[in-house]
Amino acid sequence: MNQTKKVLLINTHLTYPNWSEGLLNDAFNQKAKEFFASKGFEVLETKVENGYDADEEVEKHIQADIIVLQTPINWFGAPWIYKKYVDEVFNSGLHSAKFLSGDGRTREDPTKQYGTGGKMQGKKFMVCSTWNAPFESFNDVNQQLFQGISTKDYLLHITSNYRFCGIEVVPDYNCFDIFKDGDIAKDLENYPAHLAKAFGI
Repeated sequence: MNQTKKVLLINTHLTYPNWSEGLLNDAFNQKAKEFFASKGFEVLETKVENGYDADEEVEKHIQADIIVLQTPINWFGAPWIYKKYVDEVFNSGLHSAKFLSGDGRTREDPTKQYGTGGKMQGKKFMVCSTWNAPFESFNDVNQQLFQGISTKDYLLHITSNYRFCGIEVVPDYNCFDIFKDGDIAKDLENYPAHLAKAFGI
């Protein structure tokens, strides 16, 4: 009998009352939940703001075939609670040697690269993020702020943690310009198709 596949959905929105309540990130997270449930996945969830146990989060990562991070981009990064989450969860995964064993390098074999010590091969990770920045601010060398980089480049500080542990990173999904001229309804509508393509399901 085939074992049910599992997906871990991590929502790291941080609430600021009367300004940023998290409804948009909740909506994307719910879209992902409905999509994976419709494909027969068991859905594991963590809402970082509500609290978590680092060791339990390690076990969720071990169980999951797919991990999706839902995050706003606040002041050019994920909310600070996500950095705290990563530090605590990945340190637990390092100390238990469940995520990785060292950084991959050895003194005996200098050809082994930094970042190849992960133990989580076969899993996939994706970021879904919400931005005030418009789509046009990326991939354009004439843009003053980002100077030609892509969202893939920009999110490297998030995705590298997972790649470091051997997990495959799939193309990110983004909802741009959320306060001015973005099309949030269309971005929500198109999200399941991106998930299907990114994960081949």
